[in-house]
Amino acid sequence: MLVLLTAFAVVLAVELPDKTLVATLVLTTRYRAWPVFVGVCVAFLVQCVIAVSFGSVLTLLPERITAGIVTVLFAVGAFMLLREGFGAEEDSEQDAARSGTGEVSFRRAALTSFGVLFAAEWGDASQLATAGLTAHYGHPFAVGIGAWLALVAVAGIAVLIGRKIRARVRPQLIQRIAGFVFAAFALFALYQTIAG
Repeated sequence: MLVLLTAFAVVLAVELPDKTLVATLVLTTRYRAWPVFVGVCVAFLVQCVIAVSFGSVLTLLPERITAGIVTVLFAVGAFMLLREGFGAEEDSEQDAARSGTGEVSFRRAALTSFGVLFAAEWGDASQLATAGLTAHYGHPFAVGIGAWLALVAVAGIAVLIGRKIRARVRPQLIQRIAGFVFAAFALFALYQTIAG
């Protein structure tokens, strides 16, 4: 139980200020909350299984390679968010005109959420922390459950915040802000790659 609580506390502390919260929040401003939450939670479950399964291997990766991969992931995320944020008004009008309601199906929203968070979690601090805790404690099940529960808690917070601000703030503004935040993360990761 102590290992589970330790994993929960570590991953929660790492993830609260992380891109996971921002990405989930952005998805919630674009899609309905329930499919986003389901897709994100399943992505976290898969990533926790991967992190726990390959814990010792992930901890052996050179920091420079990991930082380089993270730089690319953040840069791609920033590009996609900014492109969508600055082109979203036209796109959302076209999507609404095509569908008549502008509503996206549960399946599509859940799969999109799964894909975004599954990709974003590769090389993430929580994945590395989960792998490290697994290698350290030798209790993969307890570490995996603790890490997954922490990620679900972060997703729940992001979904609740996203639902509250969705009606008050234009999603395009959130996407633009998130894009600039991701760009800052990419620059920081690039610095770590160069300095590392």
